[in-house]
Amino acid sequence: MFDTPTYYLNESPVAHFQLHQRLADDTSFVADWPLSRVLLMNDARYAWLVLVPRRENAVELFDLSAPDRATLIEECARAAQRLKAVSGAAKMNVGALGNLVPQLHVHVVARNPGDPAWPGPVWGHSPAIPYAPAARDALIAQLLKSR
Repeated sequence: MFDTPTYYLNESPVAHFQLHQRLADDTSFVADWPLSRVLLMNDARYAWLVLVPRRENAVELFDLSAPDRATLIEECARAAQRLKAVSGAAKMNVGALGNLVPQLHVHVVARNPGDPAWPGPVWGHSPAIPYAPAARDALIAQLLKSR
């Protein structure tokens, strides 16, 4: 669930978790899940979530413990299901690149034939079109209600 209270699996809480500034600038907070901070990318052309494991110094998937890697995969699947349910997307793209932002994060993007970047990747395609605040808040509310 998106509204699950913050807690940590397999490790003590990370007191020094800090979201990379670029992610903070480009997204809106949705929720804290057991492992990941869930964020909405501020690009109204795509329903696009970013999951950031709240683990200090995690850059690559192998920087996570095996149980945390399993949790991250499950959280990615949950995010993809939620996005598909609210967007009706034809395809869900999931990727962890990290070329510009070294902090480990996973993009979950709802895609449809004919979207501005189709069939290529959304990363670096063109400048983002920011959400109107009401539209952003409505999408976040839908995601929070979606099961």
